[in-house]
Amino acid sequence: MVNRHKMSKEERAKQFMPFAALKGFELAIAEKEKPVICKVEISEDRKDELDMKLREISVHSIASIVYYNNGAYIRKTGMVAKIDTSAKYIRIVNTKIAFSDIYDISILD
Repeated sequence: MVNRHKMSKEERAKQFMPFAALKGFELAIAEKEKPVICKVEISEDRKDELDMKLREISVHSIASIVYYNNGAYIRKTGMVAKIDTSAKYIRIVNTKIAFSDIYDISILD
């Protein structure tokens, strides 16, 4: 006669827990379901205001920038690592943001 260990209800329930064969699949599906937001066309007055704020920012300043990226508006806050006026981009930490994608700027210094 074989002596078998009697399982508790919790141990038995673990046998029937869902198994995720495709790790990250649910996250990928959720990403695809996110609504795509169209880029807002900003007015000339707003462009002038953003240009003025860009001139006020210097490297090593702390800034918060709202910008358009892949169908969504994102806020990036951190230290300004580089401003390239000829290539028209600003780098906050490791994120390169084109001037044309900027929607709002706040200088936090």
